[in-house]
Amino acid sequence: MRAWLSQFVSLSVHKPRQVLLVWALIALASLWAAGARLGVTTDTNTLFSASLPWKRQDVAFNKAFPQFANLIVAVVDGATPEQTAETAKALALAADHDKVHFTSAIEPDALPYYHKNGLLFVDQKTLSPLLDQIVDAQPFIGQLAADPSARGLFAALSLIGVGVEQGQADLTAYGASLGAFHRALQAQIDGPPQALSWQRLLTGAIADMGGSYRFVLLHPRLDYGALEPGGAATAALRALAAQLPDVKSGAARVRITGDVPLADEEFASVAQGMVWGLLGSLVLVVLWLVLAVKSPRLIVPILVTLITGLLATTGFAAVAVGTLNLISVAFAILFVGIAVDFAIQFSVRFREAKHEGMIDGDALMATARRSGVQILVAAAATASGFLAFVPTAFSGVAQLGLIAGVGMLIAFAATLSLLPALLMMTKPPAEAAEIGYRWAGKLGVRFEALRGPILGVFLGLAVAGLMALPRITFDSDPLHTKNPNTEAMRTLADMMQNAVTNPYTINVLADPGQVEALAARLRQVPHVAEVLTEASFVPTDQTAKLAMLADTQSILAPTLSPGSVAVPVKPEDIRQAAQAAAEQLRKAAQKLPADSPLALIAADLGKIQSLPDGRLMAMNDNLTRFLPGELTGLRDALSAKAVTAADLPPEIARDWQAPDGRQRIEVVPKADARAGNGLREFVGAVRAVAPDAGGAAVTIVASADTIITSFRQAAISALIAIAVILLFTLRRVLDASLVMAPLLMSSVLTILLMLTLGLGLNFANIIALPLLLGVGVSFNIYFVMNWRDGLVHPLGSPTARAVMLSALTTGTAFGSLALSRHPGTASMGVLLLLSLAATLIATLVFVPAMLAVLGKAKD
Repeated sequence: MRAWLSQFVSLSVHKPRQVLLVWALIALASLWAAGARLGVTTDTNTLFSASLPWKRQDVAFNKAFPQFANLIVAVVDGATPEQTAETAKALALAADHDKVHFTSAIEPDALPYYHKNGLLFVDQKTLSPLLDQIVDAQPFIGQLAADPSARGLFAALSLIGVGVEQGQADLTAYGASLGAFHRALQAQIDGPPQALSWQRLLTGAIADMGGSYRFVLLHPRLDYGALEPGGAATAALRALAAQLPDVKSGAARVRITGDVPLADEEFASVAQGMVWGLLGSLVLVVLWLVLAVKSPRLIVPILVTLITGLLATTGFAAVAVGTLNLISVAFAILFVGIAVDFAIQFSVRFREAKHEGMIDGDALMATARRSGVQILVAAAATASGFLAFVPTAFSGVAQLGLIAGVGMLIAFAATLSLLPALLMMTKPPAEAAEIGYRWAGKLGVRFEALRGPILGVFLGLAVAGLMALPRITFDSDPLHTKNPNTEAMRTLADMMQNAVTNPYTINVLADPGQVEALAARLRQVPHVAEVLTEASFVPTDQTAKLAMLADTQSILAPTLSPGSVAVPVKPEDIRQAAQAAAEQLRKAAQKLPADSPLALIAADLGKIQSLPDGRLMAMNDNLTRFLPGELTGLRDALSAKAVTAADLPPEIARDWQAPDGRQRIEVVPKADARAGNGLREFVGAVRAVAPDAGGAAVTIVASADTIITSFRQAAISALIAIAVILLFTLRRVLDASLVMAPLLMSSVLTILLMLTLGLGLNFANIIALPLLLGVGVSFNIYFVMNWRDGLVHPLGSPTARAVMLSALTTGTAFGSLALSRHPGTASMGVLLLLSLAATLIATLVFVPAMLAVLGKAKD
C-alpha cells in the first residue's frame, strides 16, 4: 500500500501542471453543478424516511386534511375582545383579496354559527345567572338600544342612579362592570383614550372564555426556489397588518407563527450560521496556519487543497442528493474542520523530510511512504463514521453522512495529489529547526514515567463514564432546537400556555359509529385534558338552555328592537346628559359604600363636561363604537334555535370529516404531559386505546425513537467498519486494539463532560458521537503507526505537532457551529468541541502512557 501511494504521489511530482489542470476542471464542474442542481429545503418532513409507519400515517393524515398543512397563522390580540375580533376580520378580508401571496385566508372563530349559537355552548350554571343579570339590566339596555350614543349611555346611568336612590336596584353583581366603565371614562379624560368593551360589560367573564387570541389561517403561495419559501407571503401579511387602524394605534397587535414561518425562520437562522461559520472557520484556519507553518509557500497549497476539496464535495452533493436539508447543510463546516487535518499531517511530515535534507520531489515521495497510509486510514475511518448513518431511517443525517463521508475520500485524494502538485510548484524552503515541539516531548516523557497512575486514573474515568451512561438524556422536542427569540417561536410559546392552542395534540381517525365510544374511552386516560370530536361543536342540554333563552327573549325583544332611530348626537347633548347623570349619581352615592364605583363615575362625568367639542365627540366614538354590534349580537344569540350535527357549517365539518368518511378525534394533553417523559406517557396511554393515533405528539415521540435507533445502528456500524479497516491495514489485533482503546476512552470522557456541563442529546447534536469515532481514529492511528515504525516518544514528534495544529483548526470549525444562533446547530458544535477535547486528552495523555507500558513495538 505504501508503494502504491508513493507511486500515486509521484504522478503529482513529475506532472504537477497536469494534476492542477485536472483539479481545476473538477472545481469548475463542481461549481457549475452546484449552481445548476443544488438546492435547499426547509421541509422537516424530509428528515425521516417516508417508509416509516408513523411517517406514512402523517402523509395519509395530511392528504385527508390538507387545510392543516403549510399554514401561516396570524395571532391577533387587542385591548378589548371587540378590537381583537375586528382586527382579525379586517386582516382576513385583506389577505383573502391578495391572491398574489395567498390562496386562502379564513378566520375560523368568526363563523356566523358561533355568533348565533354562542350562548348554547355556555353551561347552565353559568348561563342562568348571566341571563338573570341581563334581564335585570333591561331599563339600562333599553335606553342604550333607543339611543346608542354617549347621550343615551349617560341617560342610562341616570336610570341606575334613580333605581339606587329608590332602593330598587342591587348593584352587587355589577361592581366589576361599573369599575371597568369608570376606568374607561378616566381614560377619555386623562388619556390615552381607549375603546369600551361592551362585550365584557354585558356578558362579564364569558367574554374571555374563548381566550384572548383570534386566529387568521392563511395558505401562502410558496416559492420553493427562494431560501425562505414563505418569506414573500409573510412580508405581505405584515404589511397588511400594519395598515389596520387598531394596529396603527397600538390597540391591537398581529403576530405571525405557523409551520411556514417556523421553517423559514429556522432555515434563515441555520443558513446565516453556516455561512458565517464557514467564513469564520476559513479565516481562523488561515490564522492558525500562519502561526504554525508561517511560510506562504505551505499555507497557500493547504488552503487551495482545502477549498478545492470542498468545491468537489459540493459538486458531489449536487449530483448525489440535489437538495440539502436542515442538517446536511452543515457538511461544509464539517469538511473544513476535519479535512484540513489530512493536509496538515502531510505538510508537517513533508517539512520533516525537508529538514532531513531531501529535495522537494524526494521529500514528497518520502512523505507519501511515511504518512500516506496513515492519512488513508484516518480518511477511511472518518468516512465510516459518516457513512454509517446512510442506511438509517434518519434521512436528514443519512444525507449528511453520504456527502461528508464521500467528502473525506475526496479530501484524501486531494491531499495526495493536488497538495503535492502545489508544493512542487511553490517549493517551500528547507526547515532549519526540528518540526516537533520540545516542550511537548518533555511533557510526553513525564507522562511515560507516570504511566501507571495515569492509566489508573483513566480506568477510573472509564468505569465512572460507563456507570453514568444511563443518565444521558435525550430531548426529542424539535421546538427546543429552534431559535426561541424569533417572532414565530415567541408567539408559539405563548400559545402553548393554553390547552386550546397547545400544539402537542394527538389525532385519531375512526369510523363514524365508533367515534363517541372511542372518545369516551380516551377521556378516561389520566394524561388527557380534553377530547374533541365533531359532536363537540353541537351544544349539549339544548332543551333547557333554549327554554331559558326563550324566556329572556320574550322579555328583552321589545327592548332590543326600538321603533325609532335616535337623533344624531351633538356635543351639547353629551354635556347636558353628563350633567344630569352626575347629579343623579351623587344623590344615589349617598346610599352606597364610600368605595362604590358610582361615586367615581359621578366625578368623571363632572370632568367630562369641560372637555372641548372635539374631545367629546371622540369620547362618544370610543364609548359607543362596539355598542350597536353587541346589541345586535345579543338579539341574535337570544333567538337561537335547536341545532344538530347536520346544521354544522361546511367550514367546521371538513375539519372533522375525512374524504373516506372517517371522522377525526383530537386529544389534548394536560399541562404535565406536554414535554419529556410526560409527553411519552401521554402518547403511550393514548395509543394503548387507539393504536393508529397520530399527530404532533406522536410524531415527536416516534421521531425520537427513530433517532435513537438510528444512532445505535450508526455507532455499531461505525465501530465495526473502523475495526475492519484497522485490522485490514495493521494486520495485528494488538495494534488495532491500541487504536480502538483510546477511541472508546474518548467516548467515555465525552459522556462525563456532557453530564458535568448539563448537556443532553437532541436530534441535531446526536450525530456528533458516531462522527467523533472517525475523528478519534484519525489522531490515534498516527501515533500507533509511528510507534510501529519505531517512534519512542510520540509527543515530541512532528506527528504530535500536526495533531495539535489539526485540533486547533478542527476546534475552530466546531466552535463556529457552537456560536450559531440556532440552538440545534449550536448544541451540535458544543458536543463536537467536547468530543474533540476528550479525543485530545485520550490521544495526548492516555496513548503515550499506554504505549510506554508496551515498550518498543515488535516486528
